Amino acid sequence: MVRSEPEPEPGPESEPEPTLPEPVRQRIVALTAAVLPVLPGDEVPVPLRRVAKFAPNRRARLGAPMIAAQLTADPLFRQRITARVLADSGDLAATVVGGTAPAAADPVEVAALAYLARPRGWRELIDASGAAVRAEADKAVVDELVREAEQRATRAEHDRAVARVEADKLRDELARVRDELGQLREENRQLARTLREAQARERRAAELLATERGRASRAATEADAELRRARARLAEAEAAAGVARASAKEARSVDDAKLWLLLETIGQAAVGLRRELALDPVDRLPADFVADTFADQPNATPAGAATRARDTDDPARLDQLLALPKAHLVVDGYNVTKRGFGEMSLEQQRKRLITGLGGIAAQTGDEVTVVFDGAERMHGLPPAPRGVRVLFSRKGETADELIRRLVRAEPPGRPVVVVSSDREVADGVRRHGAYPLGADSLLRRLARS
Repeated sequence: MVRSEPEPEPGPESEPEPTLPEPVRQRIVALTAAVLPVLPGDEVPVPLRRVAKFAPNRRARLGAPMIAAQLTADPLFRQRITARVLADSGDLAATVVGGTAPAAADPVEVAALAYLARPRGWRELIDASGAAVRAEADKAVVDELVREAEQRATRAEHDRAVARVEADKLRDELARVRDELGQLREENRQLARTLREAQARERRAAELLATERGRASRAATEADAELRRARARLAEAEAAAGVARASAKEARSVDDAKLWLLLETIGQAAVGLRRELALDPVDRLPADFVADTFADQPNATPAGAATRARDTDDPARLDQLLALPKAHLVVDGYNVTKRGFGEMSLEQQRKRLITGLGGIAAQTGDEVTVVFDGAERMHGLPPAPRGVRVLFSRKGETADELIRRLVRAEPPGRPVVVVSSDREVADGVRRHGAYPLGADSLLRRLARS
């Protein structure tokens, strides 16, 4: 191990600590921070024991003030640090302890070792290091200034070249503008001649316009007289059309009454036939297959579609339709709930409608299916009442499309009642032989239950 021969520690009459260049001070702190953890715990001063536990990259950065102060105030601590540092520095430490500095050595490293070891002439080594650091800094500044001057000169030369090119372009542009100005002057003379000719034609046209206005005034008078005669004929035609509409409406009312009488007779006959035949109940209904597969199976319009009932706004006919044998009630869920109790949340709307439909299913014994819009099936729904099937349209499909598929899945001749105030839904299911009714008819039926 290389040992130093330090100068006597400064007493009250000794010289003060030298002012260290910043790179030297940082190197001293770094050397001390590197060997600080390897010192025995009792050799580490109390203020630095917490610093010794820091990570290596934080020790020199965060503990620099305390390390520098302890090196200045505690000679024994500095000697312990110096012994470790000199042991790790090898030949350079031996040269510095001898009071000399190799010419090729880093002046900052030499000054840091001299400060810690403090051989004879250590202050001169630190001063020489400071001068070398300042010289390097000055040289770096001069080099930077030279680079900046060269860059400015290069930019100036480039700017001059660009300016010359721009000047040539401007000269060419000026020549072009002069040529265009000559062309514009010639065009201006031609336009002036054209304007004079147009003004002469305008005067002639004004004279012709005055003549035509007189003719148009006479034609307008004749057209007004003809319009009054046409309006009189139109009024007569509208009166005749009103009489015809009234007659047609009266005839249609008579036809509707005959049709419903026929339906009631057929329904009663079907009830009797079912009692006589005593048909066995089936395990699965057509709507169950639609609910299970959600697969679109287009069928041709049933042959008996023309014999099904027509649209009506009479709410009492819902009970008549539900009284038909094996009737299937299909409900457009949100179309009914938003019309009847839209102030509730969607969950409460669904619960109220499903509960009411359970009562209808229990009273009539009919099959009941309610369809709601929904890209994904709702979770956490209460179990549906007996006889009520709850369906949600899948992603990419609306409840209207699912309702039409339910109607198409039914066999010809079975009474299917669709409750929806949507005109498009009503028209679609009517083409497939279903009975469309408005949402108000079901809401009044639920209110009566």
